[in-house]
Amino acid sequence: MNNKNKTPTTAIYTAFGANVAIAIVKLTAAGITGSSAMASEGIHSLVDTSNEILLLLGIRKSQKKPDAKRPFGYAKEIYFWAFVVSLLFFALGGGMSIYEGIQHMRHPESMEKPIWNYAVLGFAFIFDGISLITAWKQFRVERGKTPFWRAVKDSKDPSTFVVLFEDAADVIGILIAFFGILLSQLLHNPLLDGIASVLIGLLLTSVAIILVRESRSLLMGESASAEELTEVTAIALSHPEVQQVAAPMTMYLGPQEVILILKIHFADGLDSQNLSTLIHDIREQVQQKYPQYKQLFIEPV
Repeated sequence: MNNKNKTPTTAIYTAFGANVAIAIVKLTAAGITGSSAMASEGIHSLVDTSNEILLLLGIRKSQKKPDAKRPFGYAKEIYFWAFVVSLLFFALGGGMSIYEGIQHMRHPESMEKPIWNYAVLGFAFIFDGISLITAWKQFRVERGKTPFWRAVKDSKDPSTFVVLFEDAADVIGILIAFFGILLSQLLHNPLLDGIASVLIGLLLTSVAIILVRESRSLLMGESASAEELTEVTAIALSHPEVQQVAAPMTMYLGPQEVILILKIHFADGLDSQNLSTLIHDIREQVQQKYPQYKQLFIEPV
């Protein structure tokens, strides 16, 4: 999976614009019709809107240059804010939708003017669908030929898969709300509207668990792929003066920034000038092939 591209924001801005408009329309329709499922969808869109803002904030903060306080830079800001987004998706999106559904099931009320719900859901489906397609295209470019779930697990850029999962949950949630409202109207059973709201909450909770797990893993620090480290070792060993390379130690600081420590056993008899030149050459060759290794330390042993 390619991690050398700049962090994409097109999908985030697309999702943000769609969610702002959709949240306003959904909550207005929920107020008119009294639909619990529509209220849950409105809450869902509001949470998504705040999530996009936090992701953009994380991207901006992660681009700050290193300083005395953070000598390795601020790249991990994007991982922190992605983790916060995942928790919000769980607590606000899933929790509030389930609560709203349970309240409606305890005190069911018939919907008024349900045609508003269908119009709003159709509007939301179109805009969320466009947002999902945009996010999917971006993710497909990033993952290349890597299988979907492995690409999610291996991805070092949470802004890509977080928006993708959010948009997918949006579209599925709209379908659940539609069938909940339709069945509630056809069967004259307002309880079904509340059940749909609970199902939307369970959907958001399931998505949130996936996002929390992946974001936490990135925040804790993931290593570079075994294939890359094998290539790095090979580059070092291509120099006759290098006798042995210990297992490289790496950690992703951000989507395009990795710290790498190489412990190398050089041949005896190298003077300081030749050793310095050799270390410089190895560093240059590694960074030329893998520019994401911006923090590269070579330790002679």
